[in-house]
Order: sequence, then C-alpha cells, then structure tokens
Amino acid sequence: MIKSVHTMFYSSEPEKLRAFIRDKLGFSYTDVGGGWLIFDLPDAEMGCHPEDKEHDCPSGTPYISFICDDVNKTMNELKSKGVEFTSEITDKGYGLGTSFKMPGGFDVELYQPKYERKKK
Repeated sequence: MIKSVHTMFYSSEPEKLRAFIRDKLGFSYTDVGGGWLIFDLPDAEMGCHPEDKEHDCPSGTPYISFICDDVNKTMNELKSKGVEFTSEITDKGYGLGTSFKMPGGFDVELYQPKYERKKK
C-alpha cells in the first residue's frame, strides 16, 4: 500500500534551495549524507486537473503549492525572513493565493484554502 509521496525539485542551485526550505520555510529534515537533505512534509494532498494551455499548464505539468491557515500572516512571516513574493494575494476561487521565489528559478504558490478537507 502506498504510504506517502516523495516530491522533488531539480535546481541549478540545490544547496541554496535546501537552505531556503530548511531556514526560511522551516521544514524538518533527515540528512542522508553529502549535503543531501530529505525534508519531512507535515501534510499533503494531491489534485488532478485538466490541462490549461491558456495559463501555460499543458498536460504533463507538475505544480507545487504550499498550504497555510492564514495567507496574510504567513506571507508576512516569510517576508521577514527575506522571501521574495512575486504576486499580491488574490482570490483564486479555491482559496486566497500568492506566489514566491525559491532558489533555482522556482515560482511556487502559497494559499489559504476555502474548502474543508475530509478528516481521516
């Protein structure tokens, strides 16, 4: 039985990206040696959406979002740690969202969902 999901970022700046996730996003990790950190994810969900060529999301596009309880508070906390946001908070329908930069050329979403998740 599948028990988890392993996600991956391929980066031109892997050391900076690992430090960003560790120090700015605050994820705990396991050091597997040689500078390789495997980050623990607190909770996860997965969506399957139709391709959206209008918004540059053709079939085969992976997408990473970070979920929070309060997008304004989290955005301010991350800004205080030097995280650069690339958009203002907007209503995306499914939640309130914004985007920020990560080392290696990644622009990822931060959002506060409007929906309630079914509890296990």
